[in-house]
Amino acid sequence: MNERKQKILVVDDSEMNRSILADILGDEFEILEARDGIEAVNVLRSYSVELSLVLLDIVMPKMDGLEVLNVMNSFKWIQNLPVIMISAESASSYISRAYELGATDYIQRPFDATIVLRRVQNAIMLYSKQRKLIGLVEEQIYEKQKDQSVLINILSQIVEFRNGESGMHFLHVYTVTEILLQNLMKITDRYPLTPQEISLIATASSLHDIGKIAVDVNILNNRDKLSPKEYAMLKKHVEYGEKMLKDIPFHQNEPLLRVAREICRYHHERYDGNGYPDGLKGDEIPFSAQVVALADVYDVLTYRKDIHHDVAIEMILNGKCGAFNPILLKVLEFSADRIRGALRVKSLSGNSRKDMERITREAISRSGIATSLRTLDLLDREREKYQFIASDCREIIFEIYRDPAMFSFFGDGGEKLGLGVTVTDPLNDVKAVSCFGEETLKNIFDLIASATSENPEVSLNCMIKIQGKPCRCHVAILTQYSKSSASDKYEFESAIGKIYNLDEDALV
Repeated sequence: MNERKQKILVVDDSEMNRSILADILGDEFEILEARDGIEAVNVLRSYSVELSLVLLDIVMPKMDGLEVLNVMNSFKWIQNLPVIMISAESASSYISRAYELGATDYIQRPFDATIVLRRVQNAIMLYSKQRKLIGLVEEQIYEKQKDQSVLINILSQIVEFRNGESGMHFLHVYTVTEILLQNLMKITDRYPLTPQEISLIATASSLHDIGKIAVDVNILNNRDKLSPKEYAMLKKHVEYGEKMLKDIPFHQNEPLLRVAREICRYHHERYDGNGYPDGLKGDEIPFSAQVVALADVYDVLTYRKDIHHDVAIEMILNGKCGAFNPILLKVLEFSADRIRGALRVKSLSGNSRKDMERITREAISRSGIATSLRTLDLLDREREKYQFIASDCREIIFEIYRDPAMFSFFGDGGEKLGLGVTVTDPLNDVKAVSCFGEETLKNIFDLIASATSENPEVSLNCMIKIQGKPCRCHVAILTQYSKSSASDKYEFESAIGKIYNLDEDALV
């Protein structure tokens, strides 16, 4: 299979100019075209992650090239996407302004085909090396954030145990917060956030209820209506949480701790000033707390109160749960389907929310520390699975077993593939072989066999029939292990697979 060509966006109001550039570059690159700045911005919204470079004219109707650069800066596309200006304009003011706005290079028309091709290749290569270096740095940052997340997850789990619940609320708030922030960037540039800032807020959201550690456990576990005095004591958790984080004698200047303090204190404030503890209004409320407040209310409705997703969304949008930032309400409405997909998985062990609460309460009621640690270990494994699944449910998700060999699909995944919910012995199942192909099925099980507890993730690209149509797919697999009591070694237990339909740009 030939490698996919890198994409270049050519923006020029002259069809002749676009055609000439397509002729020069078309053998080596896939060319997308836009006739003016507005069309260019629309293409950038859809393909910014896939584009390798933009060739941009300056003088165009509706929106000129400099205005396009302004938009690219506001959405921070310019940071990862090189832009070469190609224009007949020779005035130094135009050239200087283009460079100020982040243009990588400037080529004046009429241009030489060889020069255009070489400078395009150089710009793409330069940015490719830059992204590689950034990737190495991000890997180091990721490892640090992963350690932070583990500690935060443990603290959040302790709060949930005291609250007599299954420990999923903090994960739901994390997931919804992350989805809202990611989709926010598609709707508005009023609150520009980098991917690192989105990750930071989502991680800090897990500490939003940490102050409940200081609240009387009888109030936390009271399933009846609280008295005014009890409710006043419960509301104090926002101040307790902030104080706990302020009293930490180190790392006070760390961004994660600063954002976590904001979220702890202000996630019960409301946009109209009717929240607590300070009655802040509008954007007086830190934006991180505004987003977490919305995620928290949604999950309280759907997870704790068992209200249907659609009803919960309608209640929030209609102001029945307090006032929220109108922009965030638009983002919530835009994100509703993705949120429902991300949180619709119950528990991978087959336990419902109520089952998990019962199991947790039983574990808490036992006094033996070994039981509690074992439960925490099991929940941690379940959380790892859940996070893998909940990250993006637009794909087909299935659990894989080796002995006996079996596929178990979630949601409507089996139906999309023309298979049932469960496929036993897929290597010898006619429908499974027709859908995946014998070689692909063998490769899946070979990859699983090659995985280890230290390197549990494997993947492959292949052709799979989705709704009867052959599609180019990427299959990502996370293997799961449990420690053997006999040998004290980790043994394979099961695996979770995700099928991405590359032909539908499911990875974007």
